[in-house]
Amino acid sequence: MLIRYSTDSKGRPVQKAVVYTKQEHNISLKAIDSDAIFVINQLRKNGFSSYIVGGAVRDLLIGKKPKDFDIVTDATPSRIKKIFRNSRIIGKRFRLVHVFFGNKIFEVSTFRSIVDGSIGNAFGTMDEDVMRRDFSLNALYYDPVKEQIIDYVNGVNDIKKGIIRPVISLDHIFIDDPVRMLRAVKYGATTGCKIPHSLKKKIRHSAELLSPVSPSRLTEELLKIINSSHSFEIVQNALDMDIYTYLQPAATNLMLENRSYEKAYMQSLVELDKFNQKYPDSRLGEKLYFLLRDFVGDLTNWKMEIKNASMAAELYKRTWSRCRNFILPMNPQRTELEFAVRKILAEYGVQIKLPRKKAKVVLPPENE
Repeated sequence: MLIRYSTDSKGRPVQKAVVYTKQEHNISLKAIDSDAIFVINQLRKNGFSSYIVGGAVRDLLIGKKPKDFDIVTDATPSRIKKIFRNSRIIGKRFRLVHVFFGNKIFEVSTFRSIVDGSIGNAFGTMDEDVMRRDFSLNALYYDPVKEQIIDYVNGVNDIKKGIIRPVISLDHIFIDDPVRMLRAVKYGATTGCKIPHSLKKKIRHSAELLSPVSPSRLTEELLKIINSSHSFEIVQNALDMDIYTYLQPAATNLMLENRSYEKAYMQSLVELDKFNQKYPDSRLGEKLYFLLRDFVGDLTNWKMEIKNASMAAELYKRTWSRCRNFILPMNPQRTELEFAVRKILAEYGVQIKLPRKKAKVVLPPENE
């Protein structure tokens, strides 16, 4: 085990981080995407430091295959963009760079400062960047060149102990960003780590902070849950901590009012997780089907409805509208919601054919 030092205001050495060697962390370079390593090497060839950071390091340590490899560096977005032609700058407040390799996207961010708090948008140093990350298991940096993990916050030991511990103080972590409550619940289910009682209590007391969060951010988090293959555990814990109502208020209210609906809804999530394990790359509409089918089943007497085939189109419109309101504030693509509704209706014998969009006719330019 090595120690990483910095200096204080008087120039004296101060221990900043523990550095774990390859023999101590046992991460194999074969488990790391070669294009992610290429991005890091290119940044270093241009004189910048760079590391794999966050969830990828966590997953590598617990033996899971990372879905994404996020990279952090001291290069500014404009410099990153000049190094990689296959990239674009995104974001308005804090700019990031997406580097493209075919269908793969690597998110490259610049170290952030804590001068404006844990959600500040100023560039900073690695020593500062780590202190604005949410939980210790996500605050690890991996150097694939030296094959070392840099740990400022005892994250490696927290992963070994199987606990989720905030890096930011409980007084500020959810005030700064309420979505961190959803992430804590998600990490608990997907990593097998326990959420301490003090953190659970804080989440329950802070739940209402999720009220003003934008539908786009809540949609993003719900999509992660739907695609996680751990939706049952995540939703179960989110219900226990009183935060699922901010993701799916209509479904939560129905579960509170009707035990049989709750049982059916949770069983559908079990089936969704099995479906995801078998078909991880399936379209969103296939997954929305599991969230909506029990709701649709209780809407009407379907045996009576299907007797009037001429009303199929009207029945579809009414069902789609009810499902659209039911799933708010989630805002999926219309085509995916349509797919889910049509699939459910087909199970009741209601076949719907949507009109094909007419091909756009492009006229040749007139001769000048």
